[in-house]
Amino acid sequence: MRQKRAKSYRKQMLVYQHTFKFREPYQTIVHSDLVTLCQSASFDVAKGINRTIQAEIKPMITQCCMQALYSTKNQDAIEIAKKFERRRCNHPPKAPLDPSECIESIVNVDGKNKHRYIVATQDYELRKKLRQVPGIPLVYMNRSVMVMEPLSKKSAQISESLETSKLTGGLNDAKNAGIVPKDVPEGKKRKGPKAPNPLSVKKKKVEATEASDAPKKRKRRHKSSKAGENHEEQSNESNASTESNESNEAQSIS
Repeated sequence: MRQKRAKSYRKQMLVYQHTFKFREPYQTIVHSDLVTLCQSASFDVAKGINRTIQAEIKPMITQCCMQALYSTKNQDAIEIAKKFERRRCNHPPKAPLDPSECIESIVNVDGKNKHRYIVATQDYELRKKLRQVPGIPLVYMNRSVMVMEPLSKKSAQISESLETSKLTGGLNDAKNAGIVPKDVPEGKKRKGPKAPNPLSVKKKKVEATEASDAPKKRKRRHKSSKAGENHEEQSNESNASTESNESNEAQSIS
Protein backbone atom coordinates (compact mmCIF):
# COMPACT_ATOMS: atom_id res chain seq x y z
CA MET A 1 0.00 0.00 0.00
CA ARG A 2 1.33 3.38 -0.96
CA GLN A 3 2.10 5.81 1.82
CA LYS A 4 -0.21 8.55 0.55
CA ARG A 5 -3.17 6.18 0.26
CA ALA A 6 -2.47 4.67 3.69
CA LYS A 7 -2.40 8.14 5.25
CA SER A 8 -5.73 8.99 3.61
CA TYR A 9 -7.32 5.81 4.98
CA ARG A 10 -6.07 6.57 8.49
CA LYS A 11 -7.65 10.02 8.36
CA GLN A 12 -10.92 8.56 7.15
CA MET A 13 -11.04 6.04 9.99
CA LEU A 14 -10.35 8.83 12.49
CA VAL A 15 -13.41 10.65 11.14
CA TYR A 16 -15.51 7.50 11.57
CA GLN A 17 -14.18 7.12 15.11
CA HIS A 18 -14.79 10.70 16.26
CA THR A 19 -17.97 11.47 14.32
CA PHE A 20 -19.75 8.10 14.18
CA LYS A 21 -18.23 6.44 17.30
CA PHE A 22 -16.57 3.46 15.58
CA ARG A 23 -14.47 1.24 17.87
CA GLU A 24 -11.98 -1.57 17.34
CA PRO A 25 -12.31 -4.34 16.40
CA TYR A 26 -14.37 -3.00 13.50
CA GLN A 27 -17.32 -5.20 12.53
CA THR A 28 -17.00 -5.85 8.80
CA ILE A 29 -19.79 -7.38 6.70
CA VAL A 30 -18.18 -9.32 3.84
CA HIS A 31 -20.21 -9.90 0.67
CA SER A 32 -20.20 -13.37 -0.89
CA ASP A 33 -19.01 -11.93 -4.23
CA LEU A 34 -15.85 -10.53 -2.58
CA VAL A 35 -15.12 -13.89 -0.95
CA THR A 36 -15.37 -15.64 -4.33
CA LEU A 37 -13.20 -13.04 -6.08
CA CYS A 38 -10.46 -13.12 -3.41
CA GLN A 39 -10.47 -16.94 -3.39
CA SER A 40 -9.97 -17.09 -7.15
CA ALA A 41 -7.11 -14.56 -6.90
CA SER A 42 -5.53 -16.39 -3.92
CA PHE A 43 -5.97 -13.20 -1.90
CA ASP A 44 -6.60 -13.41 1.85
CA VAL A 45 -9.71 -11.28 2.23
CA ALA A 46 -9.51 -10.84 6.03
CA LYS A 47 -5.83 -9.81 6.00
CA GLY A 48 -6.47 -7.54 3.04
CA ILE A 49 -9.20 -5.65 4.93
CA ASN A 50 -6.91 -5.43 7.97
CA ARG A 51 -4.14 -3.84 5.89
CA THR A 52 -6.56 -1.45 4.23
CA ILE A 53 -8.25 -0.29 7.43
CA GLN A 54 -4.91 -0.45 9.33
CA ALA A 55 -6.72 -1.74 12.39
CA GLU A 56 -8.15 -4.91 13.83
CA ILE A 57 -11.42 -6.09 12.28
CA LYS A 58 -14.06 -8.70 13.02
CA PRO A 59 -15.11 -10.24 9.65
CA MET A 60 -18.78 -11.24 9.51
CA ILE A 61 -21.03 -12.84 6.91
CA THR A 62 -24.82 -13.16 6.77
CA GLN A 63 -26.81 -16.35 6.38
CA CYS A 64 -28.10 -15.22 2.96
CA CYS A 65 -24.51 -14.72 1.74
CA MET A 66 -23.64 -18.22 2.96
CA GLN A 67 -26.60 -19.64 1.05
CA ALA A 68 -25.35 -17.86 -2.07
CA LEU A 69 -21.92 -19.48 -1.60
CA TYR A 70 -23.46 -22.91 -1.06
CA SER A 71 -25.29 -22.55 -4.35
CA THR A 72 -21.96 -22.02 -6.20
CA LYS A 73 -20.54 -25.26 -4.74
CA ASN A 74 -17.18 -23.53 -4.48
CA GLN A 75 -15.84 -25.44 -1.51
CA ASP A 76 -12.71 -23.31 -1.06
CA ALA A 77 -14.75 -20.12 -0.88
CA ILE A 78 -17.21 -21.79 1.50
CA GLU A 79 -14.38 -22.81 3.84
CA ILE A 80 -13.04 -19.26 3.87
CA ALA A 81 -16.48 -17.86 4.70
CA LYS A 82 -17.04 -20.38 7.48
CA LYS A 83 -14.15 -18.82 9.42
CA PHE A 84 -16.09 -15.55 9.64
CA GLU A 85 -18.54 -14.79 12.42
CA ARG A 86 -22.12 -15.50 11.36
CA ARG A 87 -24.37 -12.43 11.38
CA ARG A 88 -28.02 -13.23 11.91
CA CYS A 89 -30.19 -11.51 9.36
CA ASN A 90 -33.48 -13.19 10.41
CA HIS A 91 -34.24 -14.17 6.81
CA PRO A 92 -35.56 -17.72 6.34
CA PRO A 93 -32.86 -20.15 5.11
CA LYS A 94 -35.30 -21.79 2.71
CA ALA A 95 -36.13 -18.45 1.08
CA PRO A 96 -32.94 -16.36 1.38
CA LEU A 97 -32.71 -12.85 0.01
CA ASP A 98 -30.22 -11.67 -2.55
CA PRO A 99 -26.91 -11.04 -0.70
CA SER A 100 -26.94 -7.33 -1.58
CA GLU A 101 -30.53 -6.90 -0.37
CA CYS A 102 -29.71 -8.79 2.81
CA ILE A 103 -26.67 -6.61 3.58
CA GLU A 104 -28.59 -3.41 2.88
CA SER A 105 -31.40 -4.48 5.24
CA ILE A 106 -29.05 -5.04 8.21
CA VAL A 107 -26.80 -2.04 7.60
CA ASN A 108 -29.33 0.65 6.65
CA VAL A 109 -31.55 0.83 9.74
CA ASP A 110 -33.85 3.87 9.47
CA GLY A 111 -31.27 5.72 7.41
CA LYS A 112 -28.44 5.12 9.90
CA ASN A 113 -25.57 2.69 10.30
CA LYS A 114 -26.88 1.70 13.72
CA HIS A 115 -24.39 -1.11 14.38
CA ARG A 116 -21.38 0.73 12.84
CA TYR A 117 -20.54 -1.80 10.15
CA ILE A 118 -17.83 -1.66 7.52
CA VAL A 119 -19.11 -3.18 4.26
CA ALA A 120 -16.75 -5.03 1.90
CA THR A 121 -18.44 -5.75 -1.44
CA GLN A 122 -17.87 -5.73 -5.19
CA ASP A 123 -21.49 -4.80 -5.93
CA TYR A 124 -21.38 -1.25 -7.30
CA GLU A 125 -25.14 -0.73 -6.99
CA LEU A 126 -25.05 -1.73 -3.33
CA ARG A 127 -22.20 0.69 -2.65
CA LYS A 128 -24.11 3.42 -4.45
CA LYS A 129 -27.13 2.89 -2.18
CA LEU A 130 -25.03 2.74 0.98
CA ARG A 131 -23.34 6.06 0.12
CA GLN A 132 -26.67 7.71 0.90
CA VAL A 133 -26.40 6.45 4.48
CA PRO A 134 -23.90 8.49 6.54
CA GLY A 135 -21.12 6.71 8.36
CA ILE A 136 -20.56 3.53 6.30
CA PRO A 137 -16.96 2.74 5.24
CA LEU A 138 -16.97 0.86 1.92
CA VAL A 139 -14.17 -1.51 0.85
CA TYR A 140 -13.76 -3.29 -2.50
CA MET A 141 -11.16 -4.81 -4.82
CA ASN A 142 -9.78 -2.60 -7.59
CA ARG A 143 -8.06 -5.09 -9.89
CA SER A 144 -5.61 -6.75 -7.50
CA VAL A 145 -5.61 -4.00 -4.84
CA MET A 146 -8.09 -3.65 -2.00
CA VAL A 147 -9.16 -0.03 -1.56
CA MET A 148 -11.54 2.00 0.55
CA GLU A 149 -13.91 4.57 -0.91
CA PRO A 150 -13.47 8.20 0.19
CA LEU A 151 -15.96 9.76 2.57
CA SER A 152 -19.40 10.09 1.04
CA LYS A 153 -21.03 13.53 0.82
CA LYS A 154 -23.49 12.61 3.56
CA SER A 155 -20.71 11.54 5.93
CA ALA A 156 -18.60 14.62 5.14
CA GLN A 157 -21.54 16.98 5.77
CA ILE A 158 -22.28 15.46 9.17
CA SER A 159 -18.60 15.58 10.14
CA GLU A 160 -18.30 19.25 9.12
CA SER A 161 -21.50 20.26 10.92
CA LEU A 162 -20.31 18.51 14.07
CA GLU A 163 -16.95 20.30 13.98
CA THR A 164 -18.69 23.64 13.37
CA SER A 165 -21.02 23.12 16.31
CA LYS A 166 -18.02 22.38 18.54
CA LEU A 167 -16.29 25.60 17.47
CA THR A 168 -19.35 27.84 17.77
CA GLY A 169 -20.94 26.10 20.74
CA GLY A 170 -21.99 28.56 23.45
CA LEU A 171 -21.68 31.70 21.30
CA ASN A 172 -25.46 32.05 21.09
CA ASP A 173 -25.90 31.42 24.78
CA ALA A 174 -27.65 34.21 26.66
CA LYS A 175 -24.85 34.54 29.21
CA ASN A 176 -22.06 34.71 26.63
CA ALA A 177 -24.02 37.05 24.35
CA GLY A 178 -24.80 39.47 27.19
CA ILE A 179 -28.58 39.15 26.80
CA VAL A 180 -30.61 39.54 29.98
CA PRO A 181 -33.45 37.00 30.34
CA LYS A 182 -36.99 38.40 30.06
CA ASP A 183 -38.06 37.02 33.43
CA VAL A 184 -35.67 39.30 35.34
CA PRO A 185 -37.32 42.65 36.29
CA GLU A 186 -35.68 45.79 34.92
CA GLY A 187 -35.43 47.58 38.29
CA LYS A 188 -33.61 44.78 40.03
CA LYS A 189 -30.00 45.63 40.72
CA ARG A 190 -27.17 43.28 41.16
CA LYS A 191 -25.87 43.02 44.70
CA GLY A 192 -22.41 44.35 45.33
CA PRO A 193 -19.63 42.69 47.27
CA LYS A 194 -20.35 42.02 50.94
CA ALA A 195 -18.38 43.63 53.79
CA PRO A 196 -15.71 41.52 55.43
CA ASN A 197 -16.43 39.56 58.58
CA PRO A 198 -15.75 41.92 61.55
CA LEU A 199 -14.42 39.04 63.64
CA SER A 200 -11.76 38.27 61.08
CA VAL A 201 -10.58 41.91 60.76
CA LYS A 202 -7.65 42.94 62.95
CA LYS A 203 -8.45 45.89 65.24
CA LYS A 204 -6.43 49.10 65.06
CA LYS A 205 -4.09 49.92 67.97
CA VAL A 206 -5.77 53.19 69.09
CA GLU A 207 -4.56 53.06 72.72
CA ALA A 208 -0.93 52.79 71.73
CA THR A 209 -1.16 55.85 69.53
CA GLU A 210 -2.93 57.89 72.22
CA ALA A 211 -0.32 56.95 74.82
CA SER A 212 2.49 57.95 72.50
CA ASP A 213 0.89 61.37 71.91
CA ALA A 214 0.50 62.18 75.70
CA PRO A 215 3.41 63.97 77.56
CA LYS A 216 5.79 61.67 79.33
CA LYS A 217 5.90 61.81 83.16
CA ARG A 218 9.19 61.85 85.03
CA LYS A 219 9.70 58.79 87.11
CA ARG A 220 11.36 59.08 90.53
CA ARG A 221 13.94 56.55 91.46
CA HIS A 222 13.48 55.07 94.97
CA LYS A 223 16.28 53.62 97.08
CA SER A 224 16.22 49.97 97.55
CA SER A 225 14.77 48.47 100.73
CA LYS A 226 18.12 46.88 101.54
CA ALA A 227 19.85 50.28 101.83
CA GLY A 228 17.10 51.48 104.18
CA GLU A 229 17.55 48.50 106.42
CA ASN A 230 21.34 49.12 106.68
CA HIS A 231 20.76 52.76 107.61
CA GLU A 232 18.26 51.78 110.29
CA GLU A 233 20.71 49.26 111.82
CA GLN A 234 23.47 51.90 111.94
CA SER A 235 21.18 54.40 113.72
CA ASN A 236 20.15 51.77 116.25
CA GLU A 237 23.79 50.97 117.03
CA SER A 238 24.64 54.66 117.52
CA ASN A 239 21.67 55.12 119.87
CA ALA A 240 22.76 52.09 121.90
CA SER A 241 26.33 53.43 122.25
CA THR A 242 25.07 56.85 123.44
CA GLU A 243 22.86 55.24 126.04
CA SER A 244 25.77 53.15 127.39
CA ASN A 245 28.01 56.24 127.62
CA GLU A 246 25.37 58.17 129.55
CA SER A 247 24.93 55.32 132.05
CA ASN A 248 28.70 55.13 132.65
CA GLU A 249 28.91 58.89 133.31
CA ALA A 250 26.04 58.65 135.82
CA GLN A 251 27.79 55.91 137.77
CA SER A 252 31.07 57.85 137.94
CA ILE A 253 29.33 60.97 139.34
CA SER A 254 27.61 59.03 142.04
